[in-house]
Formats: sequence, C-alpha cells, structure tokens
Amino acid sequence: MTQPTTGRRERKKAQTRKALADSALELFLERGYDQVSVKDVAEAADVSVTTLFKHFSGKEALVFDQDAERGEALVAAVRDRAPGRTVLDGLRDHLRPLVLKVHEAPDFRRFRELIDGTPALGEYAHRMWMRHETALAGAIAAETGADADDVQIRALAHYALAAPRLAGGGEDPGADLDRIFTLLRHGWGDLGA
Repeated sequence: MTQPTTGRRERKKAQTRKALADSALELFLERGYDQVSVKDVAEAADVSVTTLFKHFSGKEALVFDQDAERGEALVAAVRDRAPGRTVLDGLRDHLRPLVLKVHEAPDFRRFRELIDGTPALGEYAHRMWMRHETALAGAIAAETGADADDVQIRALAHYALAAPRLAGGGEDPGADLDRIFTLLRHGWGDLGA
C-alpha cells in the first residue's frame, strides 16, 4: 500500500510554518529575541499576525517548531529499539547522534547561545523538553511492564531527558552522554557516593 500524498493545503501550511520559524530564528539571531516582535516575524514571512498565531501558540514557540516530532522520536526510540537492546540502549542510541550533531554545528551554537542568553527561551525550552517526560515514562513502562506512575520509571524518564543538556556542555559530549547512561544503568555505587 502506498503512502497518501500530502495535499496542496497541507503543503502550503507546512511552507508557511517553516517560513515563520525560519524568519523568526533569523531575526532573533540578528537582533536578539527581546528586540523582535511577533509583528516583525509575520512581516518578514509575509503573513498576517493572525496567520502566525494559527501556526504558533506564541513567540517562544516560533523557536521550537519541531516539538511534537521530538516527543514522538523519543517514544519511538524506546518502542522501536533493535532486538536485544535495552530501553536505556535505545534512548542513548537515539540521543547520542543528536548531542554530537549539536556540538559540531556552528549554527546550533548560535542557537544555543540565543536560548541560554534569553531567560524566557531557556525556561520555555526546559518546559518543552521535560514535557515529554510523561510520554517517555509511559513508553518505558509499557516496555518494562511497570506502572508509568512508578517513581523509578518517572525518574528514569526525567534523567534521560536531562542527559543531553548535561552532556552537551562538555568537551566530549558523546563520551559524557555515555557516562551519564552508565550511571543510569548502574547507579551511584560506582562513584562511592
């Protein structure tokens, strides 16, 4: 069975959404987040402010336009991991290339500086990323037979989601991510804490 093709209307919506996100990021990097209004973004993308709000819930959301896809990918990393791979293996295998890509991409460094230098964006990014915690805990619970409300399952989801940010600040983020996942697998005992 073939995949249905995306209709013209859906393609147009996706193009408009991308134009808005691209314009916003360009303006935010050029002028600074606080110096750019949603009206500026709408004008740069050649749409109305009303159209902008049909695609994005607010100014912060313009920066993080792939939130839903990231959440789905995290759940898929657990659910669709290779045979013989643990939940932690699946999550690390998914997160490691992302951490390395971010570390190596000069454009992403500018993006990260924008996020880190703008309190509203830093808080939004943290809330957005951690919002996936519930879905990830549900996926881990489904794969392990545990209850999604079990504190250990919730903690595992929480710390797995925190790992990329922690690892991304070091000189060797791939190795740092591996160390974090080793700690998640084996606990604090190896540290003598």
